[in-house]
Amino acid sequence: MFTNELVQLIEGNADELTKRWLDSVKKNPFTPTYREFSEQILYKRALNFYAQLGHWISHEATKEDIKRDYTELGKKRFQEGFALHEVIYSLLLLKKEIWDKILSEKSFKDALDLSMVFDLSQRLTQFFDRALYFTVFGYEEESRKDEIQACTYTRY
Repeated sequence: MFTNELVQLIEGNADELTKRWLDSVKKNPFTPTYREFSEQILYKRALNFYAQLGHWISHEATKEDIKRDYTELGKKRFQEGFALHEVIYSLLLLKKEIWDKILSEKSFKDALDLSMVFDLSQRLTQFFDRALYFTVFGYEEESRKDEIQACTYTRY
């Protein structure tokens, strides 16, 4: 199926996509904390994302899988000191690199090709919508825990 071919294109070029994303996130004015963060860690995280894209957009990955992993991602990014808007923008840059790669590598000749691109688009949109929502959810949940701890004090 053509959709699988597109996923294989992305997964097979995970290293290239990761390098392009890393370059974008390090230079982008909307992601300043990423410039200060370990390039090796960021590379590893993005490479893992692209290498597993097929799983995330497959029918095997459940909403609960995405909820668990991306809620945890939001919590972790809060703990690491990233601003929420930067985390969201970095995820959008991951998606941008996917589409840039697909559009630069593939020519779409007929209705079947376009149908498969539409199918991939729907899957990616659904995945990223959920990933963004649960990232924000986890980040805010961790933020509230931090606020509660800051407000808690011991009476002497």
